[in-house]
Amino acid sequence: MSAPTETTRSRAKADRRSALLDAAATLFSRSGFNGVSIEDLGAAAGVSGPAVYRHFSGKQAVLAALLIDVSQDLVAGGQAVVTETTDAAAALGELVRFHAHFALANPDVIRVQDRDLDSLAETDRHRVRLLQREYVELWVAVLGHVHPTVDEALLRIRAHATFGLLNSTPHSARTAARPAVRALLEEMALAALGLPSTATDA
Repeated sequence: MSAPTETTRSRAKADRRSALLDAAATLFSRSGFNGVSIEDLGAAAGVSGPAVYRHFSGKQAVLAALLIDVSQDLVAGGQAVVTETTDAAAALGELVRFHAHFALANPDVIRVQDRDLDSLAETDRHRVRLLQREYVELWVAVLGHVHPTVDEALLRIRAHATFGLLNSTPHSARTAARPAVRALLEEMALAALGLPSTATDA
């Protein structure tokens, strides 16, 4: 009888952690890391401020979990794209599609990372940076197959420029029609990467 109870408790704990991270993304995006208190986070997630400490050691740990989790998700998603797609041009198109979806789905997290990354503890900031570099190198490896004669340093610049384009959505796309924005971003990103827009057509 204890196993189902533990499973239920674990699920409830995971749900509450997810709710706290969602609240943190919204509040940190709106007010900045330094403008949000533990009590604010708890209230937004429907718990008391002290209850937040059942899941995180403090506000900085909430920020770390938010940015590390999303960085891990990007790496895992990028790796899945590369693993499941054998043609390099198709893989690049799928990476663009994957990142465009991420950017449109996570505008608050992008804002928080842009503004509050330096508020992380040094070890957590280093971990985020390592994950970010791993994600970049996934793109660079695929770009190297698509453009084998282009210097790797230039391919890395292309990748970073593409992220800048796709991640601009928190600043410009909140009120625009999402399908239209996504199609436009994908078209522009593919052009910047040297691929025709038909590379991501379903």
